[in-house]
Amino acid sequence: KAIGVGARDTLRVVAGMNLYGTDMDETTSPLISNLGWTIAWSTETRNFIGRSEIGAEKAAGVKQKLVGLVLQDKGVLRGHMKVVCEAGEGEITSGTFSPSLKQSIALARVPVGIGEYCEVEVRGKLLKANVVAPVFFREGKSCL
Repeated sequence: KAIGVGARDTLRVVAGMNLYGTDMDETTSPLISNLGWTIAWSTETRNFIGRSEIGAEKAAGVKQKLVGLVLQDKGVLRGHMKVVCEAGEGEITSGTFSPSLKQSIALARVPVGIGEYCEVEVRGKLLKANVVAPVFFREGKSCL
């Protein structure tokens, strides 16, 4: 059973919550971290540092996104594992085994066109994973 930081990280990943320094940092746009909803786009006069850069990124279309992964095979997904799909490569930002879901899950930054399935490099082997929304559990119920 997980305790301490391990328990916190499992609950955080299950809820799809970013951790600064792990899933996002000063080089990561809110648009590719599932935080675009926090930006007040409705008012043109609402100015903030970085608005023009984020606006340009939004207009051009983002190239990456944060998704959830559910491992189909045995193993545990961990941070920095390589994600491979037809659209290119990505990386797991956070991964864990969820006791509630009884599955290995992860948050991963991947190319926008990833599709429904991918492979994750685990100890030199490519294992299959389902690509899902980056929230695994909400209001006491599985989102899978």
